[in-house]
This record gives sequence, structure tokens and C-alpha cells, in this order.
Amino acid sequence: MIMTVPGKQLRVSVVDDEVLIASSLATVLCDQGFDASFFTEPLRALQSARYYAPDLLISEVLMPVLSGIELAIRVQRYCPKCKVLLLSGQPDTTDLHTTSRANEHTFDVLQKPIHPTALLKEIQSTLGLAGSRAYRRFQMKDEECRRQ
Repeated sequence: MIMTVPGKQLRVSVVDDEVLIASSLATVLCDQGFDASFFTEPLRALQSARYYAPDLLISEVLMPVLSGIELAIRVQRYCPKCKVLLLSGQPDTTDLHTTSRANEHTFDVLQKPIHPTALLKEIQSTLGLAGSRAYRRFQMKDEECRRQ
């Protein structure tokens, strides 16, 4: 199953300072047909966005050097159509989220750990894929997995 919009495979940048999390999420997304890349350093992800132009950025909120919210704001300067999902395993990200909303940036924050199926549903909702054939195939595959 390839996650595409007409004529384009969807690009996703996954950013988390923990390599295992970043690489695992990117692998799950690649398995689902996304063109996914992962980064453990937010500044490298930002550099990449200039030429990679992701359709979706998935980023940990709290990281050294640059928060996920600041990364998202900067990526959207280069790629205004890029959607954003933020991940957080920390309860103390409320202030960052409130500040971003006050500055007219609205990003969804998902709590870690998140099951890959739940993440994929969030991604598909965020990207507007819920009515696509690929999404229906994903739902059927997910239901088969739960029956086994």
C-alpha cells in the first residue's frame, strides 16, 4: 500500500532525539507506503526540510537545541503546506503548547508511547486520507490483525 496523493508519494520527517524511537516510527511509516526519513537532531531536520519538503512533520516536543514546536514553526516557513504532529512523553509540555497557540500555531500533541495503529490513524486524519482507498485497505488490514 503506497500512501499517495495524486501523483506523489507522501513525505514524512520523523524527529526524536532518541534514535530508537525515530527510526522505529520511520520504519513503520515506510512499511505503510510513506516516504519517511528520520532525524535525531532537529537542526538537521530543518536543513533537510529546505529540499525534502515534507508533507508531514512528526516531532518530539522536548529536544535539546530546538523544541519540536520551534522546529515545526521553522519548517512551515519553508513548507507552508506541511502538516505537524507533535509527540510528548512529558506532562510539562503544556506551556509550550499554550505559547504556540497564542502565536497562532496550532499543532496536535500526541502522548507517548503511542501504538503504531493509533499513530497511523492520526496521520491519516491529519493528512485528510480518511476517505482514500489506501486508508480503507489499512483499516481492513488493521481489523484482520486484531482478529488474529
